Amino acid sequence: MIPTNNNFTLLLVVGIAAMLMLFISILLIFIFTQRKKLQYQNALQALRDEQKDQLIEAAVRSEEIERHRIAGELHDDVGTYLSSAKLHFHSVKIEEYDMSSRYLHEKGKELLDEAIQKVREISHSLHSSILQEFGLNEAIEHFAGSISHESVIRMTTDLDHSYPQHATQNDISIYRMLQEFINNIVKHASANKVHIKSVYLIKSLTLTISHNGFGLTQEHYEELQFRKQGLGLKNIQNRVILLKGSLKFYFNNDGYYIDIYVPTTDG
Repeated sequence: MIPTNNNFTLLLVVGIAAMLMLFISILLIFIFTQRKKLQYQNALQALRDEQKDQLIEAAVRSEEIERHRIAGELHDDVGTYLSSAKLHFHSVKIEEYDMSSRYLHEKGKELLDEAIQKVREISHSLHSSILQEFGLNEAIEHFAGSISHESVIRMTTDLDHSYPQHATQNDISIYRMLQEFINNIVKHASANKVHIKSVYLIKSLTLTISHNGFGLTQEHYEELQFRKQGLGLKNIQNRVILLKGSLKFYFNNDGYYIDIYVPTTDG
């Protein structure tokens, strides 16, 4: 039986429809497979990010514990020995010495007093007890005051006092980053003026460190992150990742600037 034009047209339509359905089915299967693959990749990446954050958090926590341990040993052990040595110095009867020996005795007392003071400063800096008791602003001002010396380097602050005084774990990381940056400036920047400013807005804190020495640009900072000797910068970057914050380095006519931006849970 020879198919009529109507039957042929019907078969053609049915064939096209079947091929179209097959194509749509394959397309849907492909889309579904790709979507599942993307979901799996996103879940895997989220797991990796979570594990990375946990590792960084563990490293930061270990560093803080070690700082407290060293601070305790400096204060309790080294500080005790130095204080005991000072008592022995004071008990010596210098009247029986000649002028040269008296001078050496007085010089030794001065050096010992300086050593005791340095140990106290280092211990307080490592332990962050001021931060925990009085908050971030007070800790920054105390740290800046302990470093500032009119004949060497002048440090000033302009801190936003609306920032909450109760210290959080984030504040410890912020404080450690600021310490690291200031130490680097003192060691390498040849600056004699440093200014620390903070701006607290709803759910964000921005700390700006500016100085008149030699500093970093954003490009230079990103290069240094991957060098072996840039351990301090790596520690800073780890804390930035943990805080989900950001860093910005730039130069203005009056010097170099570092912006530390951190989201907060307050506000």
